[in-house]
Amino acid sequence: MNGEKVIRLHVNRKDFEEIYFSGNQTSLFFSPTTRGKTITTVVVGLILLILFFFKDDLSKEKFGILYFMSFLFLLCTVYLSLSIKKVSRWKKEVNKYLKSLEDSKIYEIRFNNEIFNVNLNHQEELSKWEDFKDFDVNNEFISLEGKFNYMFPKKSMSKADYDSLKQTIKKNIKE
Repeated sequence: MNGEKVIRLHVNRKDFEEIYFSGNQTSLFFSPTTRGKTITTVVVGLILLILFFFKDDLSKEKFGILYFMSFLFLLCTVYLSLSIKKVSRWKKEVNKYLKSLEDSKIYEIRFNNEIFNVNLNHQEELSKWEDFKDFDVNNEFISLEGKFNYMFPKKSMSKADYDSLKQTIKKNIKE
């Protein structure tokens, strides 16, 4: 690997948590995954509650609305519970990953114009730049998506290393 650049990452769990758990990501009911389903379930529940209060005023022909809204409420709660389970599982996986980072002795990135290699405790993941489908570079972190997915906080490396990685990513990954 000629022209290889090596970046040793300094793992601080809080740096990673700030990014992974930003903006209600860990809220079971109001994360981006569950927010819409929570609101829909509450609205349908309120409509059903109102219908129950006025069920004596409903004619026998319109009583089917009560059954329909009950079914709709049940459906909403099932979809909400599945989303909550998904968020809970994601949070558990992220915490497990962060624990492995905390326990790591070696966490480094090696790259040149052809390949990208991540070494975490001598477990290496090697990718070619064309294996990555998308990337996000901002003032907080760099994320790569493809064969393997990565997120590197800006705080875990020097400014020069961050800028070098940013330029290499922009040069080698086609948007």
